[in-house]
Amino acid sequence: MSDWQVVPLEPKYVYSMSECHIACWREAYQGLVPQHVLDAFDVDRRAAAWGKILFEYPGRIRVAVLDDDTVIGFAGSGDNREESPTTEYELSALYVRAAYHGTGVAQALMDEVLPETGDVALWVFEENPRARAFYTKYGFEPDGERRVEAFSPALQVRMVRRALTG
Repeated sequence: MSDWQVVPLEPKYVYSMSECHIACWREAYQGLVPQHVLDAFDVDRRAAAWGKILFEYPGRIRVAVLDDDTVIGFAGSGDNREESPTTEYELSALYVRAAYHGTGVAQALMDEVLPETGDVALWVFEENPRARAFYTKYGFEPDGERRVEAFSPALQVRMVRRALTG
């Protein structure tokens, strides 16, 4: 049995999830996002933002927690919130601490948050081949759309997984 489990986000996990979120950005986006952006992240502000998201979108986020309630990863999905959505659903977040890459945490989170029906979109950094390869394993493919990420000049590409037909 693993020393972690995937559970719905609750208020007691928000601060640890915020620490995880910032750590994941710093681990994954070094050299891709300007250093001053990575350095500026503040745990208290991030926790306030996630607390608001938890309140506004209950049930959208799952966290992977250790036995001591430390969050090591999280994922969120739900109805697509884009202004002109091209899919019914979106994967809005998937982050796992680098020490847990390859352990099944990301797969467990994806299994928990991806809908069983309907098309799903996500945005990923164009220059993040590891993440893009991971999403490809789940049936996501680039659809040709690109945008500049909100916190940096880095480009993102949209990837879409079409509904599975049986």
